[in-house]
This record gives sequence, structure tokens and C-alpha cells, in this order.
Amino acid sequence: MNLKQVERISKALSDVNRLKIVQAIQSCEDKLECSTITTFLNLSQPSVSHHIKKLVDAELIEPQKEGRFYFYTLNQEVMDNYLLALKKL
Repeated sequence: MNLKQVERISKALSDVNRLKIVQAIQSCEDKLECSTITTFLNLSQPSVSHHIKKLVDAELIEPQKEGRFYFYTLNQEVMDNYLLALKKL
């Protein structure tokens, strides 16, 4: 992982709500639907969508469309590589 990728992920994780989203997805050990995240964080849907977009752009979470709904899963490989890159700094 290059430093530009580390920077992008670090910026995505620099918001407490995004950290909570990653934590919620990781704790469910499967996938989490956007409305569940909205309820969990007690935030508006547009706000949650904004945070999710930042996490998807950083490749930390992956969207999966099922019918009309999007579910999100943690990209464990990217997270592991990010943590490894931080340890090497």
C-alpha cells in the first residue's frame, strides 16, 4: 500500500461517525443495510450516505445491491493492509 492510499483511508477514518459505521459493520460480521446504519447512528439518511460514500471511495467498505437496497460489508483485506502500512511508518 502506498502513502497516497494510506492518506486516503486515514482521511476517511478521521470522522467519528465513519469510525462508528466501520465498527457497526465489523461487529455484525456480515453486512449492514443503510437504514440500519441511519438508525444506529441517529443521523439523517443524507448524512449517512455522505459518510458511506467516503468509506466506499477509500475502499474500506464494499456496497452490495440487493433489490432496492444497498448492504455494506467491511473490506477486510484493505483494512489489514492499512494497519500493516501504519505499523511500518
